[in-house]
Amino acid sequence: MEYMTVLYRTLLFYILITVLYRFMGKREIGQLGMVDLIVSILIAELAAMSIDNRDESVYLSIVPIVLLVVVQMTMSFLSLKFSKVRDCFDGTPSVMINRGVINFKEMVRQRYNIDDLLTQLREQHVKSIEEVDYAVLETSGKLSVFKKKEGKFGDYPLPLVLDGEIQEDTVKQIKKDSKWIKKTLESEGVKLADVFYAFYKEKSLFIIKQSDLNR
Repeated sequence: MEYMTVLYRTLLFYILITVLYRFMGKREIGQLGMVDLIVSILIAELAAMSIDNRDESVYLSIVPIVLLVVVQMTMSFLSLKFSKVRDCFDGTPSVMINRGVINFKEMVRQRYNIDDLLTQLREQHVKSIEEVDYAVLETSGKLSVFKKKEGKFGDYPLPLVLDGEIQEDTVKQIKKDSKWIKKTLESEGVKLADVFYAFYKEKSLFIIKQSDLNR
């Protein structure tokens, strides 16, 4: 009888967790953020405890698992609507190499040492830092590497404006300020709140407006 109980609970949680993860979205499978990872660990622990403690009702684990999924979906919605919530829980990308120069200040802030940097560069088949234009440490911990093209530096890889908000740290990286952003937008007849995405290319600001997305 105990074997049947274990089998029943295992199959139940397998089906339940599969369905719940489908509701949580494909991002949960392919790329786990900090909150996603915490929720995944707690769900696994609750499921394991329920399978192991056969004398307790299975609902004692199902209820908190469903609650965790609801909390996660709520946080995902808030992160989608509010960039500050997204930055608080997911963090922001960090530029580790800027135009071939290592950003030691950012490395210290992220507790990311030179061995970590060199290891991830080798994984990207980069032999020397001199080959790198930009290297960005993503919120997932992965290092995105942009090599120089024909020995020249390329365009800055991070957005200057995102969802109508100026990315102050990013703007400083290109040695500009928020006044330059606002002045450029005014010259284009665009309000800051109407900007979905703006990036730096060929020493100019390229703008994608909210209205452009609905075309």
